[in-house]
Amino acid sequence: MSAEISRISYYLPETVVTNKDFETEFPEWDSEKIESKTGIKERHVAGEQETALDLGFRAAENVLKEFPKEQIDFLLFCTQSPDYFLPTSACVLQEKLGLNKTIGALDYNLGCSGFVYGLALAKSLISAGIASNVLLVTSETYNKHIHPKDKANRTIFGDGAAACVISKCDREKILQFDLGTDGSGMQNLIVTNGGLRHAKDAGAQESTDENGNLFSPNHLYMNGPEIFNFTIQMIPKTIKSCLDKNGITMEQIDYVIFHQANQYMLTHLRRKLGIPAEKFYINLEHTGNTVSATIPIAIKDCLDKGLIKSGDKVLLAGFGVGYSWGTTIIEI
Repeated sequence: MSAEISRISYYLPETVVTNKDFETEFPEWDSEKIESKTGIKERHVAGEQETALDLGFRAAENVLKEFPKEQIDFLLFCTQSPDYFLPTSACVLQEKLGLNKTIGALDYNLGCSGFVYGLALAKSLISAGIASNVLLVTSETYNKHIHPKDKANRTIFGDGAAACVISKCDREKILQFDLGTDGSGMQNLIVTNGGLRHAKDAGAQESTDENGNLFSPNHLYMNGPEIFNFTIQMIPKTIKSCLDKNGITMEQIDYVIFHQANQYMLTHLRRKLGIPAEKFYINLEHTGNTVSATIPIAIKDCLDKGLIKSGDKVLLAGFGVGYSWGTTIIEI
């Protein structure tokens, strides 16, 4: 059985933090410099009592306005900011959305590659005859992991959620995948404390990097240069592998949507891969890097703006924490 993305929507929290807000909080920080380097002017941030489950619920509500919820027969929820160690957020979300009790539901913990992996899981469930309509929700609140004085990461990451329905169809519209993992890079993007190996430590020592950004083992740490090097080395390889698996050339691809990490990295990748600017999506201006939600948010925006249309082949690539990466091609 074949699969397609039949519906897609997203939700962003109401609170907006602008570069001007950062300039007020950190007088040495230049708002125009932030935008020129990252491509980000503002980002949405979840409220103190607002969680990834709350954002995911709102995104799912939006998509279910256009799709009968009684036809959903599996729920996938991707986050690295779960409400609880247990139960899974997907189980809680099933009840909050009023979905059938006969559905399967599970969480999976992935970051920036999470949406592509979710498509692979959903397609597999449909291909195996286990489900006909899978609700895939990617939701993230990385700002809750970031030290309040970590200027660099706070300027990059935004919070948000996306939801889509992957449905059984007559002709394959989610093509073959190229997935990869390299756990040797785990220390380069990590929240060390807070799990069962290292409990959160109120007395954890804070560190300052060369740019004055504060972090601690209780907060998100990102080695930007190492993440950049990993991305530049690995993504061209996975793109080639994905194209080869599908017997498609880059010239046959109508549009390219990568995980929206930051403008500098995306521009470097586009030029390295020789992708024309008019076929390549970069728009973090109002959302920032929303981790697993960036690609579906971009797909929805591209549909709304007419940048992609029915019949187009769109190359998707997610990459980041883990290290983890995933690439596929969808037909609109």
